[in-house]
Amino acid sequence: MTNDAGASASTSVRVLIVEDEWVVAIDVRDCLEALGFSVVAIAASGEEAIIKARELRPDIVFMDIRLEGEMDGIQAAQQIWNELQIPIIYATGYSDKATVDRAIATEPFGYVLKPIKESDLYAAITLALQQQARAIQFREDRKWMATILKAIGDGVIVTDTQSQVKYLNLVAESLTGWQLQEALNRPLSQVLPLCDEQTQVPIENPVTQVLQTDEIAYLVNPVLLTRKDGSQILVADSAAPIRDDEGVVTGAVMVFRDVTNRQSLQEQSFSILRAQLLEQEMQELQRLAQLKDAFLRTVSHELRSPLANIKMVIHLLEINLNRQRLSPSESEVDSQSQQIEQYLTILREECDQELNLVNDLLDLQRLEAEETPIELTSIEVGEWIAQITEVYQERAQERQQRLDVFLPSTLPILVSDILMLTRVLRELLTNACKYTPPGEVITVSAESVGERLRLVIRNSGVEIPEEELPRIFDKFYRIPGSDRWTQGGTGLGLALVKKQITYLGGSIHVESSANEVRFAIELPFTSGV
Repeated sequence: MTNDAGASASTSVRVLIVEDEWVVAIDVRDCLEALGFSVVAIAASGEEAIIKARELRPDIVFMDIRLEGEMDGIQAAQQIWNELQIPIIYATGYSDKATVDRAIATEPFGYVLKPIKESDLYAAITLALQQQARAIQFREDRKWMATILKAIGDGVIVTDTQSQVKYLNLVAESLTGWQLQEALNRPLSQVLPLCDEQTQVPIENPVTQVLQTDEIAYLVNPVLLTRKDGSQILVADSAAPIRDDEGVVTGAVMVFRDVTNRQSLQEQSFSILRAQLLEQEMQELQRLAQLKDAFLRTVSHELRSPLANIKMVIHLLEINLNRQRLSPSESEVDSQSQQIEQYLTILREECDQELNLVNDLLDLQRLEAEETPIELTSIEVGEWIAQITEVYQERAQERQQRLDVFLPSTLPILVSDILMLTRVLRELLTNACKYTPPGEVITVSAESVGERLRLVIRNSGVEIPEEELPRIFDKFYRIPGSDRWTQGGTGLGLALVKKQITYLGGSIHVESSANEVRFAIELPFTSGV
């Protein structure tokens, strides 16, 4: 069943069906055509699917994973995507973990289980087309920005907060004598050494001033640039900070030009033009960042409802499985029931993980948009910490860890959002248990520092490399090879922790030394939120 609106919206969408069971393929074709989609062809093998995809260039490929022949659906889908960038939606009656893992590795746009329902098929194709449209727009925007930077008549250099080079355009390569790949991650002072024209004394690069003041900086007078080959040219330049969505400076962009043969009046005109161009570039970079956030927000909302439905269906299947196990007539299928239960466990865990990811993304978006309500409560700090840490004592013992809690006899009442703070403390304790080796100690302590509560969670036996510390609160960032218990994660936990603490008017920072990691939180006892 379908409706006229849905059919009208999908008439221009061309679908290639890849299915080696002809009856199933015809059924899917009829279903797609009833929904208003156009089926351009049916392929019975992976090899045939690749040929037809090249020839017909469909908008969507509906791919059965299990295909007869030397190439299965996953291999065919990978080649089609790599070569033609056509979105793939998988269809299969199998949902074992190995198959799912192989399918996920190819980054499909959808996944439909057999027997196929019309509503599931329509939802999968619609979502895939939306994702593809946003991805194409994002790639075009990036390509457009790269083209602008290459076409600018001035040299452009981008650095991170450590003044290490991250990008040079073609003009910058020509002026400095450095190629992008040679200059990448080198100190800016090495790629762009500047000195006074008269004294030849090295001078401070404007980027250094920008990173210290967070403001645009200009060179008052032209200076000498020593190129890679040792020759010198007279340059004038300016630099501006690069900010993320939260206004935090993440680097700097420097624009400069050769003024060896130019007059002073021309320099002033170009300075104004360069500043305007720099401002336009910054606005465009911010627009691209907003596009990224809008994409994540839309996808998160689109995924949450089907994931919740999947979780409910898993629960119903488990109830039916338990009823069958209690029935004497079903005793001979115990081994089969155990296998089904194992598949359900895998499906439930994967569903929970994806649902947690979607919820974390939505929570981050609400916090960034300042749309999260705060429920202020009077909190007995000692009692609150004791209740939470008691839950983690058993987990620590199972992993041969020790969890110690040090609290003063009295602490002032804390007025804050208890649910948000509980989520923060659980995330930090979960991480501590995850990364602490057996035989080591996890410590939770609290104290009053003036009018603020200081809460410290530390764990021994592990140390975060110094170069990783600045990125520890970044979205999706995880320290490589650090998950001792191989529990996995989304890389959003600590990003969400920092957002929540900041949202409550507090601060959090991390330190690591002497084989120990320490997270320190400070919160006002009386919330001013």
